Amino acid sequence: MAKTRKTGAIELLKQDHREVEALFKEFQQLDEAGDAAVAPVIATACAELKIHDIIESEIFYPAVREQAAQEEVEDLLNEAEVEHNSVRALIQTIQAMDLANRKRLAHFTVLMEYVKHHVKEEEKEMFPKIKKLDVDLQALGERMKERKTELMSEMGIEVTEESEDQPA
Repeated sequence: MAKTRKTGAIELLKQDHREVEALFKEFQQLDEAGDAAVAPVIATACAELKIHDIIESEIFYPAVREQAAQEEVEDLLNEAEVEHNSVRALIQTIQAMDLANRKRLAHFTVLMEYVKHHVKEEEKEMFPKIKKLDVDLQALGERMKERKTELMSEMGIEVTEESEDQPA
């Protein structure tokens, strides 16, 4: 179902967080079912995290950094960028591993823990502070949504009207 209202940047990112959390939950439920069962979940989660990383790193963080005169917000952005580097490295490792390698599941479990920590900090600490800055979150959200649609298309992920309004 398409939404008629525009989605702001923070809402877009929170939607991404909920989607990935659902994939993490699915992984945990399927983990005992075997490698073949979890492989598509891992692949989808990694693709969605890559897209999320790009829109945050290319668009969201730089726009916020321009307005972040507060040292506290600057520190949160720096920490978030370091966390993104760790997540990026884990995704590369996971995607390079053989599907049958049991350590792949361990790497994905660690990835989940990193992402859950990152999401908690963004939503509880960073986002409330960003809302107080002079950042046009609606316009930023539109730029992010456009980039996300472009990335999904590049990665061969079907872009539907719903996925444009309900990010991965």
